[in-house]
Amino acid sequence: MAKSESDVKAAGGIVVRAAKKGPKVLLVHRQRYNDWSFPKGKLEEGEKFKEAAFREVLEETGFDCKLHKPSLPSIHYDDRKGRRKEVRYWLMTAIAGEFEPNDEVDMIAWVRVDKVADRLTYAKDRAFFESVVASKRIAKVLG
Repeated sequence: MAKSESDVKAAGGIVVRAAKKGPKVLLVHRQRYNDWSFPKGKLEEGEKFKEAAFREVLEETGFDCKLHKPSLPSIHYDDRKGRRKEVRYWLMTAIAGEFEPNDEVDMIAWVRVDKVADRLTYAKDRAFFESVVASKRIAKVLG
């Protein structure tokens, strides 16, 4: 298989909201891995990335979200099983819903943009989020 192809395809959301002291970003804690990350998950058979992003954010967080176009740049990495993984994210804003702990996510946190990198478990997520902040897309979405 060519290195540019992905064995695993996933999608998710960088969910943001306005707050008095500046924008906040939704992070999820996955008890299975004891990590903090963005809500995301694998595509189901025949599912498109955008559909998976909506579904995964809703399943993991309980929030129905508005998806803001265009998508953010994809990230690629080797997963725990050594498979090449591609994850596509969209900026999203929550429009309805409420979090309840579930099989995948036991906690969520709304974190100020300047504190997100400190809370994320993985370096790849921190680097990705720094590029999102540098693009100024969060400010445009919440404009």
